Amino acid sequence: MTGSESAAGPDEARADAVRALEAEFGELITHFRRVIMENANRVSPGMLPGAYKTFTTIARCGSITASALAERMLMDKGQISRTVRELEGLGLIERSADPNDGRSFLLSATALGEQRLAEARQPQEGLLMRNLADWSVDDIENLTRLLHALGTGATPGTAPAGAG
Repeated sequence: MTGSESAAGPDEARADAVRALEAEFGELITHFRRVIMENANRVSPGMLPGAYKTFTTIARCGSITASALAERMLMDKGQISRTVRELEGLGLIERSADPNDGRSFLLSATALGEQRLAEARQPQEGLLMRNLADWSVDDIENLTRLLHALGTGATPGTAPAGAG
């Protein structure tokens, strides 16, 4: 019996390990929610976390249609439309004609939006780098590989479907 297996056997040990992982993800999610709330408030006092997430997604994409944004964020188009109007009203994003579809608009961050986002993120900038300062590059790469496998449903150490 390995050190991670309980007296009840490998199935119980696996269930215990998964429960512990779930608890750690819960703590991590709570931490990230706090960071998002703080950043949203720094971008614009009173901004809701959902609007901040929409804004950062637009900024990360460079430019994106409202339909693609709704699909990417798993949100309905009505909610996206209301949030986009709010972000436009704050001067954080702008619409431009989509050269590929005359009926659509591309959403992108304004210079003000980019500046506000950089300022909002500044207090946490480097936090991950500081937290990982004593980790080896191999450990960081292994964590990245394992999180990717978990997120995609792959088994660690195997090539993802369609790769190769």
